[in-house]
Amino acid sequence: MAIDESRTFRPINIALLTVSDTRGPDEDTSGDILAARIEGAGHTLAARAIEKDDADAITALLHSWIADPQIDAVVSTGGTGLTGRDVTPEALERVKDKDIPGFGELFRWVSYQTIGTSTVQSRALAVLAGKTYIFALPGSNGAVKDGWDRILAEQLDNRNRPCNFVELMPRLAEK
Repeated sequence: MAIDESRTFRPINIALLTVSDTRGPDEDTSGDILAARIEGAGHTLAARAIEKDDADAITALLHSWIADPQIDAVVSTGGTGLTGRDVTPEALERVKDKDIPGFGELFRWVSYQTIGTSTVQSRALAVLAGKTYIFALPGSNGAVKDGWDRILAEQLDNRNRPCNFVELMPRLAEK
């Protein structure tokens, strides 16, 4: 990470979504890891929810967060695999304005270093919906650590050079 210490850190507001049919608040370890990292980095945890693997329900929640001017980004965990119940990418398809293909590509490269070829089973992705970034990570503790520590911590820090997602935020609504 190339942090420019001459710049002042700018916290953003991040909503956290866990997608799971089996996890409740007591079992949401990947969500807990992300929440701790979001707040530990100096950002605000603006909202947190657990939603079943239901594309309609996920889409409805995402639409409400996208419409909320107090939420700059959403990080989700879970629902990115290949099973019939994994529908997070399909829900993001319904709300997106633009894909951010480099995120999924980089996530799988980072993940390959940890879990080898098993990373091909991940459909991790990122999109832009209105002025809201949405990052979808797999549901494992290792995956959320890799995604946050090796990608999002840097890209959601406005001091990261040569560029980052935060510095683009004022321009996301340009036509």
